[in-house]
Amino acid sequence: MIRVYGLRQHLDPVKAKLSDVINECMVDALSFSGNKRAHRFIPMDPEDFFYPDGRTDAYTVIEISLMEGRSAEARKKLIRLLFDRIEENLGIAPIDVEITLFETPAGNWGFRGMTGDEAALNYQVDV
Repeated sequence: MIRVYGLRQHLDPVKAKLSDVINECMVDALSFSGNKRAHRFIPMDPEDFFYPDGRTDAYTVIEISLMEGRSAEARKKLIRLLFDRIEENLGIAPIDVEITLFETPAGNWGFRGMTGDEAALNYQVDV
């Protein structure tokens, strides 16, 4: 599950392309299959979205929930790819992107009527 927060006037026009970029990064860094997209965009009004000094209205927060098991190298690769490709494809500078990865044990995930540690996944978690 991926949640993306940003100012409505900036996020709405780019969310389809940003979803594509995020998906490509997940595939390339974590070996996700291309159809695993579970993105939620949360466009916010200025009075509801405060961000640090030195950032622009393009400031975007990306929160990614993952099952535990990815190596530190794979997680860092994902973060670097996101910074690089978001800037390259959307013109959003790395200073305006904040990324947080949240890892949860597979047994704490529920999908398809079972827990993550019971599921037969078509991708590897331990990359």
